[in-house]
Amino acid sequence: MATPSSARARATVNDVALAAGVSRQTVSNALMHPERVRPETLQRVRAQIERLGYSPSTAASSLRQQRAGAVGMELTGQGAESLSDALAPFLVSLTICAPSHECHIVTFGSDRGGPTLEQYREMWRGRLVDAFVIMDTHHGDPRPAWLSENEIPFASFGRVWDDPSFTAWADVDGREGTDAAVEHLVSRGYGPIGYLGWPSGSLVGDERHQGWVDATSRHERADATLQATTEQRLPEAIVAAGPLVERVGRGGAIVCASDLLALAVHEVLLSRGLTPGRDVGIVGFDGSQSALAHGLTSVAQPYRAIADDLLTQVHDQLTTGRRHLAGSMLSPTLVPRSSSQP
Repeated sequence: MATPSSARARATVNDVALAAGVSRQTVSNALMHPERVRPETLQRVRAQIERLGYSPSTAASSLRQQRAGAVGMELTGQGAESLSDALAPFLVSLTICAPSHECHIVTFGSDRGGPTLEQYREMWRGRLVDAFVIMDTHHGDPRPAWLSENEIPFASFGRVWDDPSFTAWADVDGREGTDAAVEHLVSRGYGPIGYLGWPSGSLVGDERHQGWVDATSRHERADATLQATTEQRLPEAIVAAGPLVERVGRGGAIVCASDLLALAVHEVLLSRGLTPGRDVGIVGFDGSQSALAHGLTSVAQPYRAIADDLLTQVHDQLTTGRRHLAGSMLSPTLVPRSSSQP
């Protein structure tokens, strides 16, 4: 009596080798290093892999290499109360890209008010991960130095500000992004263009502010009175946005350092009976779900490209023990929506 397909034993590398008339090593090379196999042999092996439904065991591979096959990602790099708008889309991109880099993503976090090393130590000592990806780096961040001192492979979404020599990073050109936002608003016919950003000293924020300064100066629209700063919290941002909206006036526009700040401007306009876009233009930064949900034009970060770049860097550290010679600076893309439609 024939064995139902659901009950058949899983095909092994020996089955493929026997069916293709090659050695186990040739099958392994066909999977991991196809450039080492002659084209006609490679075609024959792949045909048998497909016919038999063979899938290599990632667990066995991990055991052979003494690896967990996982990359750790902390969700609370700025503390449990300060999750960034970039976290969700970046984490999704990491998760999608991970299989092509022969790994999966393990998330963890802390309920404390800032980055700590406790969880990193536990995950590394328990061999739960082979490497880490970090984000939300800032001055005084203890994680990069500790990971480097312990020779733990890692890559950073964002530069390591306390160590300019560190090269295992990928980042987005914030200056270029806000410059493009001003150009977009000028092309749409808006008048005065203001800026709502974070207090000076936020290195990411300072870069984004400089892009606004560059572009408004280039168009002879620089006006130091058309800017305001606030923390990255909606109630405070709404308070800061009110006077700025008055100074910009109808027909003007505001570039914001983040989508949350852009949402604050959006709320102020609605509370005053003004229509975002038609009366006052708004451009945010990050390309978050909040921007999409509220029709906010936003400078979107290339999360998929960042994730792929960082996982490539981690993989290269694991296989060669070396970091790339330089970090990767990527360009953002402005996504126009109704908030910049006059």
